[in-house]
Amino acid sequence: MTDQQRRPWIVGVSGASGTPFAAAVLRGLLAAGEQVDLVVSRASRLTLLDETGIAFRDGHWREDLRTWLERGADGKPDAFAVGDAALERVRHWPAGDLAAGPSSGSYPAKGMLIVPASTACVAGVALGLSKDLLQRAASVTLKERRPLVVAVRETPLSGQTLKQMVALDEAGAIVLPASPAFYAGATHIQDLVDFVAGRVLDAGGVPHRLYRRWEGELGGGSRDPRNAP
Repeated sequence: MTDQQRRPWIVGVSGASGTPFAAAVLRGLLAAGEQVDLVVSRASRLTLLDETGIAFRDGHWREDLRTWLERGADGKPDAFAVGDAALERVRHWPAGDLAAGPSSGSYPAKGMLIVPASTACVAGVALGLSKDLLQRAASVTLKERRPLVVAVRETPLSGQTLKQMVALDEAGAIVLPASPAFYAGATHIQDLVDFVAGRVLDAGGVPHRLYRRWEGELGGGSRDPRNAP
């Protein structure tokens, strides 16, 4: 695929707790055959190091990304297999590179998923600050009327943050709190993570099999979703 044909999803990872959510979304996109442009904020690298022990380095981003995506939500390594072909569909942009492709509306993209989104990220996007590539790419996504999904991971929420979330909704973004549900039959922490990731992908119209969908049958949640047909 040439650069002219490439039309990726931009995935922004902010400094909020919840790096397993980002990993599950990235795995889901790659499993669906999507192209991905990845922006990992400086704050999120500290969170990733704290939550997983993985240092995300610009010079070794592909190696570090593989290690991250292969780790389960419970912290166990090698829980997932991520092949070279999948990683070839990922392009990484340093968060400080405001001349990067996603900083321009002429750069082709399907939309943007911010997961997890911190309250600082919410404020920056709502106010149009564009202090780094993540915020700039989100502003571009809004102005170009492309899908923007903001997976907020914070609790409790202040009144100011709630106002900023309303502003994002009014601007056309989908505000999606990282709130797992239990009707899908969660039996493991990964199931709860995958539910949130699946809802993020749903909001972007990306097909996946990350959780068992509600079919109107009471008691269905007691079945293991991983055994669903």
